Amino acid sequence: MLNLSVILEDSAKRYPSKAAFTFMDQSMTYAALNAAANKVANGLTSRGIQPGDKVALSCPNVPAFPVLYYGIIKTGAVVVPLSVLLKKDEIAFHLTDSDAKAYCCFTGTPELPMGQMGYDAFNTVDACGLFFLIMPDAAMPASIERVQTIADLMEDQPVTFETCQTGAEDTCVIIYTSGTTGRPKGAELTHSNLLLNAILICDLMNSTADDTSLVVLPLFHIFGMTALLNAGVYKGGTGVLLTRFDAAQAFALMQQHKVTLFIGVPTMFWGLLNYTNPQVDFNAIAANLKLCLSGGASLPVKVLQDFEQRFNVPVIEGYGMSEGSPVVTFNDLKTGRKPGSVGTPVWGVQVKLIDAEGNEVPVGEKGELLYRGHNVMKGYYKKTEATATVLQNGWMHSGDIAVKDADGFYYIVDRTKDMIIRGGYNVYPREVEETMIQHEAVSLVAVIGIPHEELGEEVKAFVVLKESYTVSSAELLNWTKERIASYKYPRHIEFVAALPMSATGKILKKELRKL
Repeated sequence: MLNLSVILEDSAKRYPSKAAFTFMDQSMTYAALNAAANKVANGLTSRGIQPGDKVALSCPNVPAFPVLYYGIIKTGAVVVPLSVLLKKDEIAFHLTDSDAKAYCCFTGTPELPMGQMGYDAFNTVDACGLFFLIMPDAAMPASIERVQTIADLMEDQPVTFETCQTGAEDTCVIIYTSGTTGRPKGAELTHSNLLLNAILICDLMNSTADDTSLVVLPLFHIFGMTALLNAGVYKGGTGVLLTRFDAAQAFALMQQHKVTLFIGVPTMFWGLLNYTNPQVDFNAIAANLKLCLSGGASLPVKVLQDFEQRFNVPVIEGYGMSEGSPVVTFNDLKTGRKPGSVGTPVWGVQVKLIDAEGNEVPVGEKGELLYRGHNVMKGYYKKTEATATVLQNGWMHSGDIAVKDADGFYYIVDRTKDMIIRGGYNVYPREVEETMIQHEAVSLVAVIGIPHEELGEEVKAFVVLKESYTVSSAELLNWTKERIASYKYPRHIEFVAALPMSATGKILKKELRKL
């Protein structure tokens, strides 16, 4: 028997009066969090939710997320986290595809009317019979029918609950992939997948119950869910919740709560690095920080080096994906690290690189990254063929191109689907981006392939310039041309004020391709 919610129950026993999460200067202790999750579990079971049922959850980084997350898991039901940025039709697709029996949806704001969109989507899915509105109080709009609030769900429910005896290999969470190659697919992650990954993260960070993390990565995303929610609760640390990344707010909270651990995606590190305000005590923030983790996308080496120099803190980079729960490889301060690499395989995970014929490639040569171990998903929910395509003989085919050096460190070159084939030559966007960001005027860059009648594809770069810097496209093109092979440098450069990003801070190259 293994149920992931044991990490909360254990910490509630060990640190009952310790703050589990802080939000807007109010804290929720571990005892209070566990009691609230028990109320949710009792409320769900009293309404017919059974082990194995799917319960969807749309919620930003507010205390309701961990309460509902662990409450659902305690019942033996499966959590289906959804991005708060999804629109009506997308929500309806996820509810239908996951066979959700219930849907817990955040109220939202005038700018992001999540509750109304969620309710409208819910009304189109007959099989989803329960809708719970996550609201700051018990008030319920009179105009909405068939709706209960989370307060209704928890009202008069006991603060104790006998957790369902799930198996280690039972599905705990269905996390949907980004859908960059088509419709999103639901990766089934087990209780053991998520528990072992959380333990690994704690070991990498050498975290303790005394640590405080800034929780700005969305908890509905696998990186935030594992590295900040489950890992933090497992160790009994304190998480400072921030609903969306904003450099000013992030620094204010880091200074106020003496944050020791920062975990983010590359664009967050870039945002913090480029923020200037004389009122922020950067030295005090740096004095408290003991470690930073980057994942979710490749961190430009220059950004890593500049961040470490400014804040005097090591930044370790790793690699993972939703199907890997998510961690596959990571740099580890205890065994050595290499900036620019994604480290070595984590405990219990094997990695190899193969060519197009399935043969393992030698050291120093590019190949598709495959991995196997305790972190690999059960499969894509209800998608046997898609599962068989990526899971072969226990090996998960990532679709990422990587290189391994003589010391066993891996370097992600690019996504297979992002690779540009220009006149028969393979061009890896990350290599071009790493070169161009070295220019003194360049703040951020994204490279894609665009159609070309003769060559098949041509290289194009979208560039964000640093404040008060100017450079012409011809100057930047010639500068880049001098530093990389002639078939690699971008023939087209477009200057933009910002790059499109997902809720997790990933640069959305598919949106750039639409342009």
